[in-house]
Amino acid sequence: MTGHIVLLGATGYTGSLVLDSLLRRGLKPTLAGRNRASVAALAERHGGLPHAIVDATDPAGLREVVGRGDVLVTTVGPFERFGHPLAQAAADAGAHYIDSTGEVGFVRALRERLHRRARDTGSVMLPAFGYDYVPGVLAGTLAAQRAGAAARVLDIGYFATGPLRKGLSQGTRTTMRDGVTLPSARLLGHRLVEERTAARVRAFPVAGRRSNAFLVSGTEVLFLPEEFPDLGAVTVYNGWFPALSRPLSLLSAVAHGAARLPGGQRALDALTRPLIGPPGGPDTVERAKTRTHVVAVAAASPGGAPLAEVHLEGPSIYTLTGELMAWAAHRLTTHTDATPGVVSPTRAFGLDRLQRGCAEIGLTEAGRR
Repeated sequence: MTGHIVLLGATGYTGSLVLDSLLRRGLKPTLAGRNRASVAALAERHGGLPHAIVDATDPAGLREVVGRGDVLVTTVGPFERFGHPLAQAAADAGAHYIDSTGEVGFVRALRERLHRRARDTGSVMLPAFGYDYVPGVLAGTLAAQRAGAAARVLDIGYFATGPLRKGLSQGTRTTMRDGVTLPSARLLGHRLVEERTAARVRAFPVAGRRSNAFLVSGTEVLFLPEEFPDLGAVTVYNGWFPALSRPLSLLSAVAHGAARLPGGQRALDALTRPLIGPPGGPDTVERAKTRTHVVAVAAASPGGAPLAEVHLEGPSIYTLTGELMAWAAHRLTTHTDATPGVVSPTRAFGLDRLQRGCAEIGLTEAGRR
């Protein structure tokens, strides 16, 4: 073993899924959080796990429990608010770092601020190492690789099969609501540009039919051009609710305009607050009703015929996130061959190893199980 695992956020919904996955692997992480009673009670329920009181905004306190070669796993968001001190502390200590963020701006900032520091200290930093956005990075890598040198355009779509409407956590609903008024990054002309979320709608082939998806942000636009410099355009789409993609595009335009008015954002928050729902997320039974389906299409030009098309299928959004983060943490505590820095999943572990790891947890290429 090269270090131990510290899990911050285990008392929350996503953190609890990561904890369950770690325990199934026979691992005993140190549970960390700022609520002494909650953390201690959770540790006791799981057989007396080690635990520590840590505030996400206190890097000094974190350095007392995380050292060189250890793995910090955090599900505490919003990451733009709480993530920077944690990531900085991990990079400074030479500890590895894994988080569950879907905030692409946060990932971009980590790359700019901490990549060099992490390389120097040997810290492997894996932001957004869950459903956001490992499946898209893997599918996009496979599609670009198979398309070869002619590939210039890469479109990636995230879909789900099953009754997802009742299977979303409070955190996901909040992120979706807030994201409607935020811009989405895409690669265009070899440059990162920002467009209104849902400004674009694209149809993808899913399960034998065409399904619509709307423009969203994704770390694929940051990482894939580094590995495939000939790609001039990378765009990520969400197709969880295909029939609503075009209405949501219109709603996004209205919400974006309203948010720019004095008091508009507060009014929108108040109006949409009932949509957020109760804390927590879908249980085991509800998660079993849905599955992940991610599509990557590589082409020589926008709207051109596909040069390569890759479909990945796997367990539900939340199950997949818990399993991916646990797999990466386990791997980093047992092997020393991962690439340090703020890196993509494929850069950290290599394509073949990442594929095998994803297959272990049920994320496989359609037709290639």
